[in-house]
Amino acid sequence: MPTATALAQARELDLDLVEVAPQADPPVVRIMDFGKWKYEQDVRAKESRKKQSQVIVKEMKFRPKISDHDFTIKRGHVERFLDEGDKVKVTIMFRGREMAHTELGSKLLDRLAKDLSEMSTVEAAPKQDGRNMTMVLAPIKRVGPKPGAPAKPAAARPPAGNHRAAAAPAVDGEVDGNPPAAPEQTPDSPNEAGV
Repeated sequence: MPTATALAQARELDLDLVEVAPQADPPVVRIMDFGKWKYEQDVRAKESRKKQSQVIVKEMKFRPKISDHDFTIKRGHVERFLDEGDKVKVTIMFRGREMAHTELGSKLLDRLAKDLSEMSTVEAAPKQDGRNMTMVLAPIKRVGPKPGAPAKPAAARPPAGNHRAAAAPAVDGEVDGNPPAAPEQTPDSPNEAGV
């Protein structure tokens, strides 16, 4: 079909003539609403980005002569990172003569991996890298709600503080235990005295 005919047809339908495959011989075109097509492409791209999960690697640094209390605090931070779904790179930093006792660092990393074995797996085993020893922990994927998450409320729970309305049956004309309301007086309606 000649280009002029295709353009006339697109104008007649109030649509755009879009070149789909310019490298083909002859080039392939399509009659469509280009703005709508572009919008749909953007929406699809946004949806696919939403479904992607970005892997974030957090780092926690330890020293080989760390006290038990400090170890517990830092282990809590590592637990929180793993709970949030992040990977954790654990680094043991050695200084000076501590390099002669790198086994202390590997014992510390083994202890941490053992303590967190229920919620993580060792993705990269402990390895020496210069003056540092590193290990990477990855969270274990869970199905269902996280432990410690608040339970969903029951669907058929009566509202709090309204026990009397549910217990006492209504008397004729009463609504929720209240007597019937008096009819409204308007300026045009006669009152009981007939005035």
